[in-house]
Amino acid sequence: MEPLVIATKAPWPPIDGGRRLLWNTLEGLAAEGVRASLVAPVDPRRFDLREVAAALAAVCEPHLVPARPATAPRALLGALGGRPWTVARHALAEVRREVERLLAERTFAVVHAEQLQALPQAAPARRRGIPVLLRAQNVESDLWRGADRWLLAAEARRLARWEGRAVARAERTLALSERDAGRLRELSGGKGQVEVLAAPFSARLPAGGPPLPGDPPVVLLAGSGWLPNREGAAWFRREVWPRVRAECPRAELHLFGDAPGPDREEGVRLHPAPRDSAAAFPPGSVLAVPLRIASGVRIKVLEAWAWGVPVVGTPEALAGLAARDGVEALVAGDAAGFAAAFARLAAEPGLAAALATGGRAALAARHDPRGLARRLLGLYAELAAAAPDRRG
Repeated sequence: MEPLVIATKAPWPPIDGGRRLLWNTLEGLAAEGVRASLVAPVDPRRFDLREVAAALAAVCEPHLVPARPATAPRALLGALGGRPWTVARHALAEVRREVERLLAERTFAVVHAEQLQALPQAAPARRRGIPVLLRAQNVESDLWRGADRWLLAAEARRLARWEGRAVARAERTLALSERDAGRLRELSGGKGQVEVLAAPFSARLPAGGPPLPGDPPVVLLAGSGWLPNREGAAWFRREVWPRVRAECPRAELHLFGDAPGPDREEGVRLHPAPRDSAAAFPPGSVLAVPLRIASGVRIKVLEAWAWGVPVVGTPEALAGLAARDGVEALVAGDAAGFAAAFARLAAEPGLAAALATGGRAALAARHDPRGLARRLLGLYAELAAAAPDRRG
């Protein structure tokens, strides 16, 4: 069964959690003998279209469109029609035309919309009676609702209404955690069919990048423009890091991405967003995940586990992963908790290795790519079997 997958961005290079999640999914499907057809935009200012297509050809049949998200004025105009701004900016005519072309030329049993923002591009499939599966990587409205700004709160309310209707209309919605599934059912008024399918991730990756200075080197992935990441990074740098540094004077903080704060600060080193994520997970490092606004699951935590890197994170950052404090990660709810966690790592020489072992065990038990790919294929088959016969 060949599904048609529609995404808001190509999953190669896998430089953020959303891209990594889709790449792992396509890789798992390919391992099960299924090559999905993928339609996704590629920003030609950032990526080489041919390079991206060549990489994706290993796991799927790529149909890439040179396009980038709408500019703010265009997105705001689209939002005047009732769509949330974040959805309007990804409603690209070029992508929809490519979807329509493929549907006219070939037969697909099911269409998979990757993220809420990709769902409008699946409208041509719905008109043909093809079932649409939505994978919600997170609850979008909850992310916006967590921001203490009036305009963002207004967008959160708009998103919640649109999200609820989208979940009610999709033949099936997949959430990454039970918490997200419950919220999506609530937003749809109980009308949506929502299931949980964990994020796929290999239990082991090869050795990470070259060592970073510091004892230990503390890695923080600040992201690129995503509000929860930026706010979490700013809080960590302003309030948490001084307390961690007091407990571990030889520790150094390595901020990857668009890091808020001064360009120069003792014990802090700034790095560009890594082209290869291995650079951010070298042996001997510790990943800090200080998110205070979160939904879905943190792919960066799964990645750290696969690299064998211990994780210290907030309860919000670790939500949905069933991570136990002291087993798969160290949980820190505030600045004092982070400081205590790093002091504990310094005082217990075997703790970092034990956390790495626990993380890899969690990946093997709950995030096996091939096992999750088989479950996804079963859902595709179930939706296709329930759809009306479209022959003739």
